[in-house]
Amino acid sequence: MRKGTQMLAVWVSIIVVLACAMCAAASESGSQPPAKGRAVVEVEEDVYPYVPADNGAGPLWSYGSSCLARIGKKVFVSGTETIADAKPLNNVRWTLFTRNANGWEVVRKAPGRTREPSPLACFADGSLLLSDNRTLTKPDEYNGPARPEILRFPAADAGAEPQLLLPLWDGKPDFTEHSYRSFAADGANNELILFQNVGYTHAEWSFRDGSGTWSAQGKLKWPWGAEYPKPEPIRVCYPTVALKDRAVYFCGVSDIIEPYPQWRQHKKEITGRDWDYDFRRLLFTWSDDITTGVFHDWIEISSRDKTCGWVFPNDLWVGPDGAVHLLWTERAIDERLREKFFPDEKQTTALMYATMRHGKVELKRPIQIGGEGASSEIPGNGRFHVTENGRLYVFYYVGGRTEKGEAVSENRIVEILLDGTQSPISSVPLQHPFTQFYTATWRSGSAPSHVLDVYGGRADAENVMSYARIRLE
Repeated sequence: MRKGTQMLAVWVSIIVVLACAMCAAASESGSQPPAKGRAVVEVEEDVYPYVPADNGAGPLWSYGSSCLARIGKKVFVSGTETIADAKPLNNVRWTLFTRNANGWEVVRKAPGRTREPSPLACFADGSLLLSDNRTLTKPDEYNGPARPEILRFPAADAGAEPQLLLPLWDGKPDFTEHSYRSFAADGANNELILFQNVGYTHAEWSFRDGSGTWSAQGKLKWPWGAEYPKPEPIRVCYPTVALKDRAVYFCGVSDIIEPYPQWRQHKKEITGRDWDYDFRRLLFTWSDDITTGVFHDWIEISSRDKTCGWVFPNDLWVGPDGAVHLLWTERAIDERLREKFFPDEKQTTALMYATMRHGKVELKRPIQIGGEGASSEIPGNGRFHVTENGRLYVFYYVGGRTEKGEAVSENRIVEILLDGTQSPISSVPLQHPFTQFYTATWRSGSAPSHVLDVYGGRADAENVMSYARIRLE
């Protein structure tokens, strides 16, 4: 019996090792077929249609934050309503929805105007928080100053008059309608932080602690691009930001006017514009304790700068062991420049995953990769989702075609295992898959859950914001 038990243990170990190796190999090639049955769709419905505001910022513009929050059994989303008689840029107002027995209901609308979506956050005490960047301009003015505001609603009565919370800042920053802001909350500790860009030099930030005091403010200066032909600050935008036990984690993408003269000139020949922005370098920094105001030196996580590619941050999670998990999408080259500058480079698109600890990247690999020399199924945006028992998943979109040439448009989900490998990828049986979306994320204070809430744009309809509730089995 003892010998038989030992042999059984050996075979179990071999099977586990082989399974992990096959999962990792399939992930690297991007060729593994999706499995079924990992996720159950419980609700799938539209929230509201919208009229494009033509101001450069649609309902999904605040990518790094979230316009979706769950507090217990209550789910909230913030939308944008285009004001018919208002002129861009500040020609929308926020709307606050909640879901009840009759579907989605508007419980509050903004009294003022703004340009961008208004992210949500929530606290364990039942507070729902909305970030507004209210314009101070007249209705006929194109752009101008704005005032950042936080509105606090009781989740039990979100239609009630909100409490106005005005962040304190380091001096008197010149905020405008282009906030590029990030809104993050530590839901368990009832604390929040707001970042808001000022020009091309830095972001202002303000921290509100659990006692309700704006106890720390400061400036996050952008990294210096000394390697460019003309050295300049590297503005960092669309970040994923997390606040946990007063540590702050910040991961965003470079967003500056094309820094290389030969590429800028070629782009102008194509577009006719003197400007074109780069999104090619994924940059990360963190503060061990935001109340000190001290951030570590910037770290470059990934770059497509050599081939004029594209990078975009998707999500960030900090595990109980202190490891930072990062998710982003990257594309190898700008095909407009390919023939002249990179004729031998292959075009690929990848959903990338990395872990880091103490400022050092420990693991970096694709969740799925498609393109030349890889699969014809092309991964899109993704988000992390964490369950009550600490399991980590990635929910993402895939387009393109199968090996048989059939069109693909679906959402998929995969679990990140403890050793950094991943489970087999599963299809999520949504009738209307999401291309870009928010989730009820821990970075905004929503609690970990086996329920995955998704809110965003459908692949099969324009100008519609939709919602799905998915239970992970």
